[in-house]
Amino acid sequence: MATIVFCSLNKTAQTTARRCSMSHLKRLASSRGLHLPVTLLPGARWFCRGSSVRFMSQGTAGRSAAGRTRSGALALTGAAALTAAAGAVVVGLLANADHFQRAEMATKVSPVAEQEGDILERCRGFMSPPVTDVGVLQQRKEEMRTRMEMLIMQTQADFCNALEKVDGGTFKVDRWKRNEGGGGISCVMQDGKVFEKAGVNVSVVFGNLTEEAAKQMRSRGKVLKGKDGKLPFCAMGVSSVIHPKNPHIPTVHFNYRYFEIEEEDGTKQWWFGGGTDLTPVYVNKKDAFHFHNTLKEACDKHHLQYYPDFKKWCDRYFYIRHRGETRGIGGIFFDDLDTPSQEEAFNFVKSCARTVVPCYLPIVSKHLNDSFTDEEKDWQQVRRGRYVEFNLVYDRGVKFGLATPGSRIESILMSLPLTARWEYMHEPAKGTLEAEMLEVLRNPKEWV
Repeated sequence: MATIVFCSLNKTAQTTARRCSMSHLKRLASSRGLHLPVTLLPGARWFCRGSSVRFMSQGTAGRSAAGRTRSGALALTGAAALTAAAGAVVVGLLANADHFQRAEMATKVSPVAEQEGDILERCRGFMSPPVTDVGVLQQRKEEMRTRMEMLIMQTQADFCNALEKVDGGTFKVDRWKRNEGGGGISCVMQDGKVFEKAGVNVSVVFGNLTEEAAKQMRSRGKVLKGKDGKLPFCAMGVSSVIHPKNPHIPTVHFNYRYFEIEEEDGTKQWWFGGGTDLTPVYVNKKDAFHFHNTLKEACDKHHLQYYPDFKKWCDRYFYIRHRGETRGIGGIFFDDLDTPSQEEAFNFVKSCARTVVPCYLPIVSKHLNDSFTDEEKDWQQVRRGRYVEFNLVYDRGVKFGLATPGSRIESILMSLPLTARWEYMHEPAKGTLEAEMLEVLRNPKEWV
Protein backbone atom coordinates (compact mmCIF):
# COMPACT_ATOMS: atom_id res chain seq x y z
CA MET A 1 0.00 0.00 0.00
CA ALA A 2 1.70 3.22 -1.14
CA THR A 3 0.93 6.89 -0.70
CA ILE A 4 2.47 9.38 -3.09
CA VAL A 5 2.24 13.09 -2.30
CA PHE A 6 3.54 15.17 -5.19
CA CYS A 7 3.16 18.60 -3.63
CA SER A 8 5.77 17.89 -0.96
CA LEU A 9 8.49 16.42 -3.22
CA ASN A 10 11.23 18.12 -5.21
CA LYS A 11 11.05 18.23 -9.00
CA THR A 12 13.06 15.05 -9.64
CA ALA A 13 11.13 13.11 -7.04
CA GLN A 14 7.83 14.41 -8.43
CA THR A 15 8.71 13.14 -11.91
CA THR A 16 9.68 9.71 -10.57
CA ALA A 17 6.56 9.51 -8.44
CA ARG A 18 4.28 10.47 -11.32
CA ARG A 19 5.76 7.76 -13.54
CA CYS A 20 5.37 5.18 -10.77
CA SER A 21 1.78 6.17 -10.04
CA MET A 22 0.90 6.36 -13.72
CA SER A 23 2.21 2.83 -14.23
CA HIS A 24 0.05 1.66 -11.33
CA LEU A 25 -3.02 3.31 -12.83
CA LYS A 26 -2.42 1.84 -16.27
CA ARG A 27 -1.84 -1.66 -14.86
CA LEU A 28 -5.03 -1.33 -12.82
CA ALA A 29 -7.06 -0.22 -15.81
CA SER A 30 -5.53 -2.87 -18.07
CA SER A 31 -6.41 -5.61 -15.58
CA ARG A 32 -10.05 -4.56 -15.92
CA GLY A 33 -9.99 -4.31 -19.71
CA LEU A 34 -10.06 -0.52 -19.74
CA HIS A 35 -7.97 2.05 -21.58
CA LEU A 36 -7.04 4.85 -19.20
CA PRO A 37 -5.92 8.02 -21.02
CA VAL A 38 -5.12 9.87 -17.80
CA THR A 39 -2.23 12.28 -17.25
CA LEU A 40 -1.17 13.25 -13.77
CA LEU A 41 -1.51 16.90 -12.98
CA PRO A 42 1.18 18.90 -11.19
CA GLY A 43 0.23 19.87 -7.68
CA ALA A 44 -2.11 16.90 -7.36
CA ARG A 45 -2.04 14.02 -4.92
CA TRP A 46 -2.89 10.47 -5.90
CA PHE A 47 -3.46 7.85 -3.21
CA CYS A 48 -3.11 4.26 -4.41
CA ARG A 49 -4.84 1.68 -2.21
CA GLY A 50 -5.10 -1.79 -3.62
CA SER A 51 -7.56 -1.63 -6.51
CA SER A 52 -8.83 1.91 -5.90
CA VAL A 53 -7.39 5.31 -6.68
CA ARG A 54 -7.95 8.59 -4.88
CA PHE A 55 -7.30 12.05 -6.23
CA MET A 56 -7.04 15.24 -4.21
CA SER A 57 -6.31 18.59 -5.81
CA GLN A 58 -3.84 20.82 -3.99
CA GLY A 59 -5.58 23.49 -1.98
CA THR A 60 -8.70 21.44 -1.28
CA ALA A 61 -7.67 19.90 2.00
CA GLY A 62 -10.50 18.11 3.71
CA ARG A 63 -12.56 17.84 0.50
CA SER A 64 -11.08 14.79 -1.21
CA ALA A 65 -13.30 12.64 -3.42
CA ALA A 66 -12.73 8.93 -3.69
CA GLY A 67 -12.45 7.22 -7.05
CA ARG A 68 -14.51 4.07 -7.06
CA THR A 69 -14.17 0.73 -8.85
CA ARG A 70 -17.75 -0.24 -9.65
CA SER A 71 -18.75 -3.32 -11.61
CA GLY A 72 -15.31 -3.62 -13.20
CA ALA A 73 -15.11 0.01 -14.35
CA LEU A 74 -12.53 2.42 -12.97
CA ALA A 75 -14.27 5.60 -11.84
CA LEU A 76 -11.97 8.52 -11.09
CA THR A 77 -13.94 11.01 -9.03
CA GLY A 78 -12.59 14.56 -8.68
CA ALA A 79 -13.24 17.30 -6.18
CA ALA A 80 -16.47 18.40 -7.87
CA ALA A 81 -19.43 19.03 -5.57
CA LEU A 82 -22.49 16.78 -5.63
CA THR A 83 -24.76 18.63 -8.00
CA ALA A 84 -25.20 21.08 -10.82
CA ALA A 85 -28.16 23.37 -10.31
CA ALA A 86 -29.57 26.70 -11.35
CA GLY A 87 -29.33 28.33 -7.94
CA ALA A 88 -31.48 27.99 -4.86
CA VAL A 89 -34.69 28.18 -6.82
CA VAL A 90 -37.18 27.50 -4.09
CA VAL A 91 -36.10 29.64 -1.14
CA GLY A 92 -38.94 31.89 -0.15
CA LEU A 93 -41.28 30.68 -2.89
CA LEU A 94 -43.60 28.68 -0.69
CA ALA A 95 -45.28 29.53 2.57
CA ASN A 96 -43.64 26.49 4.17
CA ALA A 97 -40.39 26.86 2.26
CA ASP A 98 -38.45 25.50 5.23
CA HIS A 99 -39.03 21.96 3.91
CA PHE A 100 -37.16 22.81 0.77
CA GLN A 101 -34.55 24.98 2.51
CA ARG A 102 -33.51 21.97 4.56
CA ALA A 103 -32.66 20.24 1.29
CA GLU A 104 -30.68 23.19 -0.05
CA MET A 105 -27.39 21.29 0.28
CA ALA A 106 -28.60 18.98 -2.47
CA THR A 107 -28.99 21.89 -4.89
CA LYS A 108 -25.64 23.66 -4.60
CA VAL A 109 -23.95 24.49 -7.88
CA SER A 110 -20.80 22.56 -8.69
CA PRO A 111 -17.95 24.83 -9.86
CA VAL A 112 -16.96 22.21 -12.43
CA ALA A 113 -20.51 22.01 -13.80
CA GLU A 114 -20.73 25.79 -14.14
CA GLN A 115 -18.12 25.90 -16.87
CA GLU A 116 -16.85 23.81 -19.72
CA GLY A 117 -13.31 23.52 -18.43
CA ASP A 118 -10.50 21.03 -18.92
CA ILE A 119 -11.77 17.70 -20.26
CA LEU A 120 -9.52 15.51 -18.11
CA GLU A 121 -10.22 17.46 -14.94
CA ARG A 122 -13.96 17.15 -15.43
CA CYS A 123 -13.76 13.42 -16.22
CA ARG A 124 -12.45 12.72 -12.72
CA GLY A 125 -15.85 13.66 -11.32
CA PHE A 126 -17.81 11.20 -13.46
CA MET A 127 -19.23 7.84 -12.42
CA SER A 128 -16.96 6.22 -15.02
CA PRO A 129 -14.64 7.32 -17.81
CA PRO A 130 -16.70 8.67 -20.74
CA VAL A 131 -17.89 6.40 -23.53
CA THR A 132 -15.62 8.18 -26.01
CA ASP A 133 -11.88 7.98 -25.37
CA VAL A 134 -10.72 11.01 -23.37
CA GLY A 135 -7.94 11.67 -25.89
CA VAL A 136 -10.50 11.91 -28.68
CA LEU A 137 -12.66 14.24 -26.60
CA GLN A 138 -9.69 16.50 -25.95
CA GLN A 139 -8.84 16.65 -29.66
CA ARG A 140 -12.34 17.72 -30.65
CA LYS A 141 -13.38 19.56 -27.50
CA GLU A 142 -14.98 22.39 -29.49
CA GLU A 143 -17.37 20.05 -31.35
CA MET A 144 -20.96 19.75 -30.17
CA ARG A 145 -20.68 15.98 -29.90
CA THR A 146 -17.95 16.37 -27.29
CA ARG A 147 -19.66 19.17 -25.38
CA MET A 148 -22.90 17.21 -25.20
CA GLU A 149 -21.17 14.01 -24.07
CA MET A 150 -19.46 15.93 -21.27
CA LEU A 151 -22.80 17.46 -20.25
CA ILE A 152 -24.62 14.14 -20.04
CA MET A 153 -21.75 12.54 -18.13
CA GLN A 154 -21.79 15.43 -15.65
CA THR A 155 -25.58 15.21 -15.29
CA GLN A 156 -25.35 11.48 -14.58
CA ALA A 157 -22.68 12.00 -11.92
CA ASP A 158 -24.48 14.89 -10.23
CA PHE A 159 -27.78 13.04 -10.00
CA CYS A 160 -26.28 9.71 -8.88
CA ASN A 161 -24.20 11.39 -6.18
CA ALA A 162 -27.23 13.30 -4.87
CA LEU A 163 -29.36 10.13 -4.78
CA GLU A 164 -26.63 8.12 -3.06
CA LYS A 165 -26.38 10.79 -0.38
CA VAL A 166 -30.12 10.57 0.34
CA ASP A 167 -30.40 6.79 0.12
CA GLY A 168 -27.10 5.69 1.63
CA GLY A 169 -26.78 3.03 -1.07
CA THR A 170 -24.38 2.77 -4.00
CA PHE A 171 -25.04 2.69 -7.72
CA LYS A 172 -23.78 -0.27 -9.70
CA VAL A 173 -21.88 1.13 -12.67
CA ASP A 174 -22.18 -1.02 -15.76
CA ARG A 175 -20.22 -0.10 -18.90
CA TRP A 176 -21.36 -1.67 -22.14
CA LYS A 177 -20.26 -1.57 -25.78
CA ARG A 178 -22.33 -1.59 -28.93
CA ASN A 179 -20.74 -3.64 -31.71
CA GLU A 180 -22.09 -1.32 -34.38
CA GLY A 181 -20.45 1.68 -32.71
CA GLY A 182 -20.41 3.39 -29.33
CA GLY A 183 -21.75 2.19 -26.02
CA GLY A 184 -23.02 3.42 -22.71
CA ILE A 185 -22.81 3.59 -18.94
CA SER A 186 -25.76 2.31 -16.90
CA CYS A 187 -25.91 3.27 -13.23
CA VAL A 188 -28.56 1.33 -11.32
CA MET A 189 -29.43 1.07 -7.63
CA GLN A 190 -32.00 -1.51 -6.54
CA ASP A 191 -33.63 -2.17 -3.17
CA GLY A 192 -32.11 0.84 -1.47
CA LYS A 193 -33.43 2.39 1.72
CA VAL A 194 -35.34 5.10 -0.16
CA PHE A 195 -35.37 3.99 -3.79
CA GLU A 196 -36.77 0.67 -4.90
CA LYS A 197 -35.15 1.14 -8.28
CA ALA A 198 -33.10 4.08 -9.50
CA GLY A 199 -31.46 4.18 -12.91
CA VAL A 200 -29.38 6.86 -14.63
CA ASN A 201 -28.14 5.90 -18.09
CA VAL A 202 -25.75 7.53 -20.54
CA SER A 203 -25.47 6.29 -24.12
CA VAL A 204 -23.34 7.45 -27.03
CA VAL A 205 -24.00 5.44 -30.19
CA PHE A 206 -23.16 5.90 -33.86
CA GLY A 207 -23.35 4.02 -37.14
CA ASN A 208 -25.99 3.93 -39.87
CA LEU A 209 -29.70 4.34 -39.30
CA THR A 210 -31.80 1.28 -39.98
CA GLU A 211 -34.76 1.68 -42.32
CA GLU A 212 -37.14 1.33 -39.38
CA ALA A 213 -35.36 4.09 -37.45
CA ALA A 214 -35.24 6.27 -40.56
CA LYS A 215 -39.00 5.82 -40.98
CA GLN A 216 -39.54 7.13 -37.47
CA MET A 217 -37.44 10.18 -38.33
CA ARG A 218 -39.34 10.81 -41.57
CA SER A 219 -42.66 10.47 -39.77
CA ARG A 220 -41.58 13.47 -37.70
CA GLY A 221 -41.01 15.57 -40.81
CA LYS A 222 -37.30 14.93 -41.27
CA VAL A 223 -36.08 15.04 -44.88
CA LEU A 224 -33.18 12.61 -44.94
CA LYS A 225 -30.98 12.05 -47.98
CA GLY A 226 -28.67 9.09 -47.54
CA LYS A 227 -25.93 7.71 -49.76
CA ASP A 228 -26.38 4.21 -51.15
CA GLY A 229 -29.21 3.72 -48.70
CA LYS A 230 -27.02 4.59 -45.71
CA LEU A 231 -27.53 7.40 -43.22
CA PRO A 232 -24.59 7.88 -40.82
CA PHE A 233 -25.80 9.08 -37.43
CA CYS A 234 -24.63 9.86 -33.93
CA ALA A 235 -27.03 9.86 -30.98
CA MET A 236 -26.30 10.50 -27.33
CA GLY A 237 -28.24 11.26 -24.20
CA VAL A 238 -28.76 10.85 -20.50
CA SER A 239 -31.96 9.23 -19.26
CA SER A 240 -33.18 8.51 -15.75
CA VAL A 241 -36.19 7.02 -13.99
CA ILE A 242 -36.42 6.88 -10.20
CA HIS A 243 -39.00 4.68 -8.44
CA PRO A 244 -39.09 5.37 -4.67
CA LYS A 245 -40.42 2.93 -2.07
CA ASN A 246 -42.56 5.48 -0.23
CA PRO A 247 -45.78 6.26 -2.17
CA HIS A 248 -45.57 9.89 -0.97
CA ILE A 249 -42.29 10.40 -2.86
CA PRO A 250 -43.03 10.81 -6.59
CA THR A 251 -41.41 8.95 -9.44
CA VAL A 252 -39.32 11.24 -11.63
CA HIS A 253 -38.08 10.90 -15.17
CA PHE A 254 -35.75 13.02 -17.27
CA ASN A 255 -34.02 12.65 -20.59
CA TYR A 256 -31.78 15.03 -22.55
CA ARG A 257 -30.36 14.00 -25.90
CA TYR A 258 -28.60 15.13 -29.08
CA PHE A 259 -28.94 13.66 -32.56
CA GLU A 260 -26.74 14.25 -35.61
CA ILE A 261 -27.14 12.86 -39.13
CA GLU A 262 -24.72 13.22 -42.04
CA GLU A 263 -26.39 13.42 -45.44
CA GLU A 264 -25.17 12.42 -48.90
CA ASP A 265 -23.48 15.76 -49.60
CA GLY A 266 -21.68 15.80 -46.25
CA THR A 267 -23.97 18.34 -44.59
CA LYS A 268 -25.24 17.56 -41.11
CA GLN A 269 -28.68 17.76 -39.62
CA TRP A 270 -28.79 18.08 -35.84
CA TRP A 271 -31.38 18.54 -33.14
CA PHE A 272 -31.86 18.31 -29.38
CA GLY A 273 -34.67 16.80 -27.37
CA GLY A 274 -35.61 16.05 -23.82
CA GLY A 275 -37.56 17.01 -20.76
CA THR A 276 -38.25 16.32 -17.11
CA ASP A 277 -41.57 15.11 -15.69
CA LEU A 278 -43.01 14.06 -12.33
CA THR A 279 -45.31 11.13 -11.58
CA PRO A 280 -46.72 11.38 -8.05
CA VAL A 281 -49.05 8.80 -6.53
CA TYR A 282 -50.94 11.46 -4.58
CA VAL A 283 -51.60 15.12 -5.36
CA ASN A 284 -49.40 17.58 -3.45
CA LYS A 285 -49.91 21.10 -4.78
CA LYS A 286 -46.83 22.56 -3.12
CA ASP A 287 -44.60 19.84 -4.54
CA ALA A 288 -46.15 20.38 -7.97
CA PHE A 289 -45.54 24.13 -7.75
CA HIS A 290 -41.93 23.66 -6.71
CA PHE A 291 -41.25 21.16 -9.50
CA HIS A 292 -42.89 23.18 -12.27
CA ASN A 293 -41.59 26.53 -11.07
CA THR A 294 -38.01 25.24 -11.06
CA LEU A 295 -38.42 24.14 -14.67
CA LYS A 296 -40.13 27.42 -15.60
CA GLU A 297 -37.27 29.49 -14.21
CA ALA A 298 -34.78 27.49 -16.28
CA CYS A 299 -36.89 27.92 -19.42
CA ASP A 300 -37.55 31.64 -18.87
CA LYS A 301 -33.83 32.41 -19.04
CA HIS A 302 -33.93 31.43 -22.71
CA HIS A 303 -37.45 32.20 -23.98
CA LEU A 304 -40.62 33.10 -22.11
CA GLN A 305 -42.67 30.88 -24.40
CA TYR A 306 -40.60 27.76 -23.77
CA TYR A 307 -42.24 26.73 -20.49
CA PRO A 308 -45.90 27.13 -21.53
CA ASP A 309 -45.26 25.46 -24.89
CA PHE A 310 -43.15 22.61 -23.55
CA LYS A 311 -45.48 22.08 -20.59
CA LYS A 312 -48.40 21.52 -22.96
CA TRP A 313 -46.22 19.30 -25.13
CA CYS A 314 -45.35 17.23 -22.05
CA ASP A 315 -49.01 16.74 -21.15
CA ARG A 316 -49.75 15.63 -24.72
CA TYR A 317 -46.75 13.33 -25.00
CA PHE A 318 -47.09 11.48 -21.68
CA TYR A 319 -50.71 10.62 -22.38
CA ILE A 320 -51.93 7.04 -22.07
CA ARG A 321 -54.54 7.10 -24.82
CA HIS A 322 -56.12 3.74 -24.04
CA ARG A 323 -56.66 4.90 -20.43
CA GLY A 324 -57.63 8.49 -21.16
CA GLU A 325 -55.18 9.85 -18.60
CA THR A 326 -51.71 11.35 -18.41
CA ARG A 327 -48.85 9.36 -16.89
CA GLY A 328 -48.23 12.00 -14.20
CA ILE A 329 -48.47 15.75 -13.59
CA GLY A 330 -46.04 16.55 -16.39
CA GLY A 331 -43.20 19.01 -16.53
CA ILE A 332 -41.57 19.96 -19.83
CA PHE A 333 -40.95 18.00 -23.01
CA PHE A 334 -39.51 19.03 -26.38
CA ASP A 335 -38.04 17.35 -29.42
CA ASP A 336 -36.44 18.22 -32.78
CA LEU A 337 -35.13 21.49 -31.33
CA ASP A 338 -32.82 23.02 -33.93
CA THR A 339 -33.40 26.75 -33.44
CA PRO A 340 -32.46 29.53 -33.01
CA SER A 341 -28.87 28.26 -33.29
CA GLN A 342 -26.93 25.21 -32.19
CA GLU A 343 -25.18 27.17 -29.44
CA GLU A 344 -28.38 28.64 -28.04
CA ALA A 345 -30.20 25.30 -28.21
CA PHE A 346 -27.34 23.63 -26.35
CA ASN A 347 -27.32 26.32 -23.67
CA PHE A 348 -31.05 25.77 -23.15
CA VAL A 349 -30.58 22.02 -22.79
CA LYS A 350 -27.73 22.66 -20.35
CA SER A 351 -30.00 24.85 -18.21
CA CYS A 352 -32.66 22.14 -18.19
CA ALA A 353 -30.17 19.40 -17.28
CA ARG A 354 -29.00 21.44 -14.31
CA THR A 355 -32.51 21.48 -12.84
CA VAL A 356 -32.81 17.72 -12.34
CA VAL A 357 -31.39 17.80 -8.80
CA PRO A 358 -33.01 21.01 -7.47
CA CYS A 359 -36.46 20.22 -8.88
CA TYR A 360 -36.58 16.70 -7.36
CA LEU A 361 -34.28 16.20 -4.36
CA PRO A 362 -36.03 18.76 -2.12
CA ILE A 363 -39.31 16.87 -2.67
CA VAL A 364 -37.61 13.59 -1.76
CA SER A 365 -36.13 15.09 1.40
CA LYS A 366 -39.48 16.56 2.40
CA HIS A 367 -41.25 13.17 2.35
CA LEU A 368 -38.46 10.87 3.52
CA ASN A 369 -40.14 10.08 6.83
CA ASP A 370 -43.78 10.13 5.73
CA SER A 371 -45.73 7.12 7.00
CA PHE A 372 -47.97 5.16 4.62
CA THR A 373 -50.58 2.40 4.74
CA ASP A 374 -50.88 -0.88 2.86
CA GLU A 375 -53.72 0.66 0.85
CA GLU A 376 -51.51 3.58 -0.20
CA LYS A 377 -48.79 1.14 -1.25
CA ASP A 378 -51.33 -0.81 -3.32
CA TRP A 379 -52.38 2.41 -5.10
CA GLN A 380 -48.73 3.12 -5.86
CA GLN A 381 -48.47 -0.32 -7.47
CA VAL A 382 -51.53 0.35 -9.64
CA ARG A 383 -50.07 3.67 -10.80
CA ARG A 384 -46.80 1.95 -11.62
CA GLY A 385 -48.74 -0.40 -13.85
CA ARG A 386 -49.89 2.63 -15.84
CA TYR A 387 -46.26 3.76 -16.04
CA VAL A 388 -45.29 0.43 -17.57
CA GLU A 389 -48.14 0.62 -20.09
CA PHE A 390 -47.01 4.02 -21.36
CA ASN A 391 -43.35 3.07 -21.66
CA LEU A 392 -43.97 -0.15 -23.55
CA VAL A 393 -46.76 1.08 -25.81
CA TYR A 394 -46.01 4.74 -26.57
CA ASP A 395 -42.56 5.91 -25.50
CA ARG A 396 -40.57 7.08 -28.53
CA GLY A 397 -37.19 6.39 -26.92
CA VAL A 398 -38.08 2.79 -26.16
CA LYS A 399 -39.33 2.30 -29.72
CA PHE A 400 -36.17 3.80 -31.23
CA GLY A 401 -33.95 1.71 -28.97
CA LEU A 402 -35.71 -1.54 -29.81
CA ALA A 403 -35.46 -0.69 -33.53
CA THR A 404 -31.70 0.02 -33.38
CA PRO A 405 -29.40 -3.00 -33.86
CA GLY A 406 -27.01 -3.57 -31.00
CA SER A 407 -29.09 -1.65 -28.49
CA ARG A 408 -28.80 -2.85 -24.92
CA ILE A 409 -32.21 -4.12 -23.86
CA GLU A 410 -31.41 -4.01 -20.13
CA SER A 411 -30.67 -0.29 -20.39
CA ILE A 412 -33.74 0.44 -22.52
CA LEU A 413 -36.07 -1.32 -20.08
CA MET A 414 -34.32 0.09 -17.01
CA SER A 415 -37.22 2.56 -16.74
CA LEU A 416 -39.61 -0.17 -15.65
CA PRO A 417 -40.27 -0.46 -11.89
CA LEU A 418 -39.16 -3.43 -9.85
CA THR A 419 -42.78 -4.12 -8.84
CA ALA A 420 -46.18 -3.10 -10.22
CA ARG A 421 -49.82 -4.19 -10.06
CA TRP A 422 -52.75 -4.57 -12.43
CA GLU A 423 -56.22 -4.88 -10.93
CA TYR A 424 -59.21 -5.73 -13.05
CA MET A 425 -61.64 -2.79 -13.45
CA HIS A 426 -59.93 -0.76 -10.75
CA GLU A 427 -61.65 2.55 -9.94
CA PRO A 428 -61.03 4.48 -6.69
CA ALA A 429 -64.02 5.44 -4.54
CA LYS A 430 -65.38 8.98 -4.97
CA GLY A 431 -64.07 11.57 -2.55
CA THR A 432 -60.83 9.70 -1.83
CA LEU A 433 -57.29 11.00 -2.33
CA GLU A 434 -56.87 8.36 -5.01
CA ALA A 435 -59.90 9.74 -6.89
CA GLU A 436 -58.41 13.24 -6.59
CA MET A 437 -55.20 12.03 -8.21
CA LEU A 438 -57.10 10.37 -11.03
CA GLU A 439 -59.06 13.57 -11.69
CA VAL A 440 -55.79 15.49 -12.13
CA LEU A 441 -54.47 12.84 -14.52
CA ARG A 442 -57.65 13.00 -16.61
CA ASN A 443 -57.68 16.82 -16.63
CA PRO A 444 -54.13 18.24 -16.54
CA LYS A 445 -53.73 21.43 -14.50
CA GLU A 446 -51.58 24.55 -14.56
CA TRP A 447 -49.35 24.37 -11.49
CA VAL A 448 -47.50 27.67 -11.83
